[in-house]
Amino acid sequence: MGSKTDVWQGTLALMVLKTLETMEPMHGYGIARRIEQTSGDALALNHGTLYPALLKLEQDGAMRAEWGVSDNSRRAKFYELTRAGRKQLEGEARSWGQTTAIVGRFAACALALVSRRAAEDRHHPQRARSSAPLTVCCFWRKRVKPRQA
Repeated sequence: MGSKTDVWQGTLALMVLKTLETMEPMHGYGIARRIEQTSGDALALNHGTLYPALLKLEQDGAMRAEWGVSDNSRRAKFYELTRAGRKQLEGEARSWGQTTAIVGRFAACALALVSRRAAEDRHHPQRARSSAPLTVCCFWRKRVKPRQA
């Protein structure tokens, strides 16, 4: 696998809460491994990021913690989602759903522009690239000429 990426700002609480919703109760190391596994090992989750987030979620009442013994007979703090945590998860999931839909629209426009430019280049190879580019605005379905500097 290629290099791992860091967790995106604002997504860690959502990933922790969702992990606990499906796999509760879990200790911190198990939560970290499960998030990395769910990402297809594309995310790198370090403990300096995870444990402050777990503490904040616990202090906010989104989850409760209880000391117990892990599978390898070590003392560990096990986290469990609370009712408030389930409500927070619903809100954060809805918010991220809206955010990804918006970003998806921009990505679709960028892909459409790249595809259109490639098609134009194939059909009109004689057209010079130095001419002012036209961009396609997916939101209004108009062609817009960029401003001249």
